[in-house]
Amino acid sequence: MVSFFERLRYVKLVRKIVYVIIGTLSYPGLAMMNRIKISGAEHLRNLPRRNVLFVSNHQTYFMDVIAFLHIFCAVKWRKENKLGVPYYLLNPFTNVYFVSAEDTMRKNFMSRLMSLAGSLTVKRTWVEDDKSVRKGLNLSDTKKILKALNRSWVITFPQGTTTAFAPGRKGTAFLIKQSHCVVVPIVIDGFNKAFHKKNLKLMRKGVLLTVNFKAPLAINYEDNLDHILDQLMDAIEQSDKYKTKTI
Repeated sequence: MVSFFERLRYVKLVRKIVYVIIGTLSYPGLAMMNRIKISGAEHLRNLPRRNVLFVSNHQTYFMDVIAFLHIFCAVKWRKENKLGVPYYLLNPFTNVYFVSAEDTMRKNFMSRLMSLAGSLTVKRTWVEDDKSVRKGLNLSDTKKILKALNRSWVITFPQGTTTAFAPGRKGTAFLIKQSHCVVVPIVIDGFNKAFHKKNLKLMRKGVLLTVNFKAPLAINYEDNLDHILDQLMDAIEQSDKYKTKTI
């Protein structure tokens, strides 16, 4: 049974209030003490209001998602590839959810507050050091994400870990095959240098944070899961060929 707390994340007014709180706390670190460079936001303009999946590489537990939420709100207010003064928090874009590990979202007050911003919690069957392997899909988690896609946008991280170049999980490819959703790749960098991995704490100032939205992928939904996953990993620049370039 869904708890009262979990139901709150689906109440638009609650989410708007949470956006104001989190947005206000995070904005200085994103755009004042560091510099954020956004590219490709024009690809967000003509997206449908539902059944859009954003896939990204992952560097921190929270600041990656928070940056995306800032950008979605800014685009709603007709800003393109910049945040500027965050008056967009007065009427934020809340038609988006993000996939996160259930255990992560229960650790402290900030994580619980973040969950109210639109977290779709899933049972984690992997760990950060990749010592355990995801053994399949949890049916209830899959239904939860598909239901969210049916009415809104969803953000997910195919690797399920902040470790660079970790292998992707087939669950993301399965969701794409099932939903026939629009898939928008995002490539980020600098977040793991500027912020603590597990909270909003600023670790360094003057870091260039980059967020690059790519054009929606041309996906053959009849392809097998491995091929779709390879396409995703290449698009978010976490495939073997990009790993070779960093060596």
